[in-house]
Parts: sequence; C-alpha cells; structure tokens
Amino acid sequence: MDVIKKIKKQLKKNIIVLYMKGSPEYPSCGFSARAVQALSSCTSKFFYVDVLKDTDIRLALPKYSKWPTFPQLWINERLIGGCDIILELLNNGELLNLVKNCQHNIKLK
Repeated sequence: MDVIKKIKKQLKKNIIVLYMKGSPEYPSCGFSARAVQALSSCTSKFFYVDVLKDTDIRLALPKYSKWPTFPQLWINERLIGGCDIILELLNNGELLNLVKNCQHNIKLK
C-alpha cells in the first residue's frame, strides 16, 4: 500500500492518532513520553503508531503533515501539533475539550 494512503487510512479509521517514537507504555524519547502523559490525562482511547518501527511513515509523514518532528497528534484527521503544542493545550484546557468533543466517535484499531 502506498504510504500516504496508509497514513490517510489510519487517520480516517481512528479519531485520535499519536505518531510517536516507541509505545505509550515504553516511549523512546522524552517528547513522546510527555505527549503520551498529556494525552493520557484526557483519554486512554487513542491509536498510536511507533514511527521507529515504520520507516516509511517516519519518512513520509513530515512531508504530508508539513510538520518536521515527532510526536504528532492528530484529531479528526487534523494535525494538532507536537509535544510543545500538546502541553500548551493541556495546560489551557483545550486538549481536554478537543478530546471530549470527539470522544463519542473514537474507533480503535
């Protein structure tokens, strides 16, 4: 499958997607760990992709999203941002609102 089609399929199938290094249980970088911690404080229902295990996505997603780094949080097929933005949204209450507004639509793989 074409990697961009794969990314689009993941985003369409899953309301909340975190592209990260490692897994939520074992993040492989501090930025991914902080992003998981912030997102997990709002919901436990999100899909993640370990970009260290999927080289094609790791190389293609920054071009597709026009966002150069990981993690990347997507909600409703829209890029929210990376670690700093996720933490800012958590601190001002917007992350919880974003998650609550889509909570009833979450589909997990």
